[in-house]
Amino acid sequence: MDADGATGTALAVRGLRRLGARDVHYLIPDRSREGYGLSPAIVARAAALEPRWIMTVDNGINSLEGAQAAKALGLRLIVTDHHLPGPVLPEAAAIVNPNQPGDVFPSKALAGVGVVLYLLIALRRRLGAAQVGLGDLLDLVALGTVADCVPLDANNRILVREGLRRMNAGRACAGVEALLLVSGKRAGKIYAQDLGFQVGPRLNAAGRLSDMSVGVRCLLTDDRKEALAIAQELDALNRERREREAQMQAEALEQLAGAVETDALEAGLCLMEPHWHPGIVGILAGRLKDKYKRPVVVFAPAEDDLLRGSGRSVPTLNLRDTLAAVGERFPDLILQFGGHAAAAGLTISRADYARFARAFAEEVERRIGRGPFVDGRTDGVLTAAELTLALAQAVREGGPWGNGFPEPLFEGQFEVVSAAILKDAHLRLALSVTGRAEPLKALAFRCTDLPTAGSLISARYRLGVDDFQAREVLCLYIEDWSAVLQDP
Repeated sequence: MDADGATGTALAVRGLRRLGARDVHYLIPDRSREGYGLSPAIVARAAALEPRWIMTVDNGINSLEGAQAAKALGLRLIVTDHHLPGPVLPEAAAIVNPNQPGDVFPSKALAGVGVVLYLLIALRRRLGAAQVGLGDLLDLVALGTVADCVPLDANNRILVREGLRRMNAGRACAGVEALLLVSGKRAGKIYAQDLGFQVGPRLNAAGRLSDMSVGVRCLLTDDRKEALAIAQELDALNRERREREAQMQAEALEQLAGAVETDALEAGLCLMEPHWHPGIVGILAGRLKDKYKRPVVVFAPAEDDLLRGSGRSVPTLNLRDTLAAVGERFPDLILQFGGHAAAAGLTISRADYARFARAFAEEVERRIGRGPFVDGRTDGVLTAAELTLALAQAVREGGPWGNGFPEPLFEGQFEVVSAAILKDAHLRLALSVTGRAEPLKALAFRCTDLPTAGSLISARYRLGVDDFQAREVLCLYIEDWSAVLQDP
């Protein structure tokens, strides 16, 4: 379970209780023993509580066996999900998913937490309970939506904007408030980027390294002291996650070094090490996708000689459809899979790793070519007069920015005044541009390529506001850069 599932679960529990449900419990699957989503094993554990209903959050649309297990036990099932369905839908009393065949809901980009919100709205209407408020739960919806990187269409932008308003007014729930606090964020200065890069990873850390029930507890408690203690635990888990991720990334780069040196990278990359942590493979896949501009699937060992993989894709390739095509060509190869166009998860036999890697690379190349797949588009060049803190502040206020509604990306040439590596991971620069007296502060995250002082670089960047130590200054957040060859 990730941040979307955690916020969706907390929203469902809070909302159902408000609407009169007297006995609501939640269960988080143990991935090592029960697999992902609505597996027969998690159904058996739920059955011990003697429920009348089971409701999934952010999963279930492809859980055919789990749905059959629930039916065999006489349990009524409600599936709430936003992932793309397979050719057969699970047997359930109701399926709430904007992406199922024939669904007319206009906003197809809802995260799992957004699906739960609309289910609660519909249930409130059906019960004639208009007096029951749900608006104060939009901080959960905003956090889950941004953290899951779903496209910010018009509907999602409204949900995120209203959730951010609550946070910035100091009216977030105790758990969200605590997560903001340990992330160093304060009311009045909270933006969608903060949810995606600061708060979301801390909540996700529980599901990646420990038990996501820790994160759900944080979001369900109304005791601010308890919420802060749990948020601090999540912050510590996130620091551990970063350390493990850095080690795994170093090993992945070493694994790919030979292919990079000989320009022999496959169109789609697959990696695996026996000691890699299954909760971090998705993050690593995203990092490698960004670095090498190719779809990436990273695997880690699971039980019974299986491998569980997590993939991230470039904008031109639908990853879920690609995995489906591989499964059609080799019916025995992929044991289970699901996901989105940009991200997906799957399970294969450990003995089939090499065969899958070949099949995946071939299918990616068949669909979009060999790569790398670079989108070099920008919003143009800013003049020296336009490189101002005021413009950066205006851009920031124009959000929420995110997937499907990207923050403006500019390009330009700069002279390097100074350059240094921070924490062995990030690049800090001072840049000069003709027509501006003062050097510009610039940062490139997860970049250790160091340009030479006095050299000329071409960079794609976003205008940002650095408010370190409570003083706002203009900062260029560099997406990528390259040296400009100068005439001798």
